[in-house]
Amino acid sequence: MRLLGITCFFFILLTSCDYITLKEKQESVSEIIAIVNTQKLFKKDLKGILPNNISKEDSLVLVKNYIKDWAVKQLLLEKATTNNSSESIETIEQLVNDYRESLLINNYKEELIKQKLDTVILEEEIEDYYQFNKENFKLNEILIKARYLHFNNEVKDKDEIITLFKSDNIDDLETLEKQQLSFKKYHLNDSIWMRMDKILLKLPFSEENLLKKTKFIQKQDSLGLYLVAIKDVLERNEIAPLSYIKPTIKQMILHKRKIELIREIEKILIKDATENNNFKHY
Repeated sequence: MRLLGITCFFFILLTSCDYITLKEKQESVSEIIAIVNTQKLFKKDLKGILPNNISKEDSLVLVKNYIKDWAVKQLLLEKATTNNSSESIETIEQLVNDYRESLLINNYKEELIKQKLDTVILEEEIEDYYQFNKENFKLNEILIKARYLHFNNEVKDKDEIITLFKSDNIDDLETLEKQQLSFKKYHLNDSIWMRMDKILLKLPFSEENLLKKTKFIQKQDSLGLYLVAIKDVLERNEIAPLSYIKPTIKQMILHKRKIELIREIEKILIKDATENNNFKHY
């Protein structure tokens, strides 16, 4: 067989049922399945490619395709190695070596971080970080505190639901909560900040409608009745509230601790290597 100017001997031992069930049997690891030039593919290399509960016919197709792909890869690799200049190959090898070293170092650092990083963050620390960096927490989106409700036109006691929804009495809202199976969409906790764009995806209101604070909005369409009560609004470029930005601050604090921990580890490594005469600079 001739491919890309390279002669290869390529054969497949796939005709027996014993081969199709190779992953379930203890077979010789030295049995060769295919050869391309000096590269060999062994039966043991194919044991992981067959999923469970696959038919013999599908197994045959899957293994044949795998061996074909392997052969093409070996032929292309041989061709690429032959036709690349020595400088290109040297550059690639250096890149591969640099990448390998980076993986090893980063993996080692991650293991050290898991072992040594203090992940306990006190509320006082979060508050201090927030107060010190407030100007860095300006909003890129509009936030609102609101509650909303959507139910279809067949729901009974519409007027009662509207009255309960408008109320600020916690008992009334709890009564609504108990009827949640009657609602298509609902959110009754108006003490937390939410992104405006996420609410607009759920309700048929415009941004202008929802920007009006402390306003009750009602809308009817063929899908039912929509109720919204806006409690508060924060617009773009205003300072993000601590309650909203707290998860981000926690990640920032942890990231800062990671950087400081890595720097401390590097200092210790240099110190120990210097004291043991394993590191010298001139």
